[in-house]
Amino acid sequence: MKEAHFDAAIYYKSEDIGARLSELCPNGIDIFFDNVGGTVLNEVLARINLKARIALCGSISKSDPPDPGPANYSNLVARRGRMEGFTGLITPRVFPKPSRRWARWQREGRLVQKEDVVFGLENAPRALLRLFTGENFGKQLVRVADAAA
Repeated sequence: MKEAHFDAAIYYKSEDIGARLSELCPNGIDIFFDNVGGTVLNEVLARINLKARIALCGSISKSDPPDPGPANYSNLVARRGRMEGFTGLITPRVFPKPSRRWARWQREGRLVQKEDVVFGLENAPRALLRLFTGENFGKQLVRVADAAA
């Protein structure tokens, strides 16, 4: 948490997500960036404030077969919240000013991106599978060759 400049974190594998959200967000949730879906999204939706905004960018927690949608989605109606999906590929084009600000924060060390690098193209399938097991920590990358090569 110190390295990433976080005030708090929840370890979803061993902590009660709902209880920790209630502890960390006693006044509810106004904004949530979701890369996970599933239980995490459902617990957040149970705690959203009036006019809350949810940004959906991923759903790595999907199971096979898929779980049903979040049970607490009706809170979006009751609390006039908004939930919208997007991909990082469109972010600079659609949100140029925030994208420049995020890039500046990253250069200044205020926004930290953790990278988990696997070496060799032959290890790409294993790297992909690490995303679904939670084995990776940070952005999963595959380095195909050294820049000098």
